[in-house]
Amino acid sequence: MIDILRSEWTKIRSVRSTVWTLAATVALMVGIGALISAANRGNTDGPIPADEAIAGSLVGVMFASLSLATLGVLVISSEYRTGGIRTSLMAVPKRLSLLTGKMLVFTATALVTSAVASAAALAVGLAIIQPPSLVLGDAARAVGGAALFLTACGVFGLGLGTLVRHTPGAIMAATALMLVLPPLMNQLPGQWGRTVADYFTTNAGMLIANGQSSASLGPWSGFGVYLVWIAVTVVASAALLLRRDA
Repeated sequence: MIDILRSEWTKIRSVRSTVWTLAATVALMVGIGALISAANRGNTDGPIPADEAIAGSLVGVMFASLSLATLGVLVISSEYRTGGIRTSLMAVPKRLSLLTGKMLVFTATALVTSAVASAAALAVGLAIIQPPSLVLGDAARAVGGAALFLTACGVFGLGLGTLVRHTPGAIMAATALMLVLPPLMNQLPGQWGRTVADYFTTNAGMLIANGQSSASLGPWSGFGVYLVWIAVTVVASAALLLRRDA
């Protein structure tokens, strides 16, 4: 497994798409957070509470999630596009070991990048807003929650990329499941509609990022629901990886 991890690390750091998508993740987090923080500061005469300052600083998390999901897709779909997957499978005949190696390397890369991006966005936002008081525990929770959510979105993209094997199709699927369909679910009528909306992909996963609770879920239970969505996708993609030709 060590050789697989070393090989996958070499792959992921040697392609330009990795650098650009990781840079885009940081830029989206910091840039959007700074813009919203500056707007909030300019539109408010009095001091802004710390919780509002934290929320405004990390508002770019949904946009950054798509950037990391795109990288997750590219980690596997680019090999199918170029035919490199055949070489990878010749070097590592155990397909599940290959997929596991990709996921471990990508998860570590995404987690580090997400933590740095979230911490930088929060630092810039707080420097702009300058709240009168700040509990460090709340700031650390917000950074950790945002980093976990972003990393999960990246793994979701990797699972979809393995499942679809086509870069545009997988990115469109990630966009629909993470950004388009969740708000639409909130329009479903009745109690059953609210329950479906609460348990739908990023509606549940975002609770860990913003530290809030829905009618049905808390931050950690919501994140657990999101991980179930991701696990189902990954298991389905692994099953198809074993059955389909490269």
